Amino acid sequence: MLNKTTRVSSYELSLRIEPQKDGGYVATSPIWTDCFAQGDSIDETILEATAVAQSLIELYKEEGLKIPLKLIKERINSNPITIPVIVSA
Repeated sequence: MLNKTTRVSSYELSLRIEPQKDGGYVATSPIWTDCFAQGDSIDETILEATAVAQSLIELYKEEGLKIPLKLIKERINSNPITIPVIVSA
């Protein structure tokens, strides 16, 4: 295990999740139109949307663009780090 210090940023992403006629779900963000995803279950759709948001955040940072999400907190952590785990109820 590496004992490395890392910077961790947490953002708030609003999602609208809707079932599809042919099955599965689609997630869209009313705040960030570039961020959308689909999946077979609500949990899978949330995971896909999270992965899309992570990729977009990296891209926006590289391009010097403003990330349209609310930054909840930014901190410097040593391993291990604590992350939120989101599941549908």
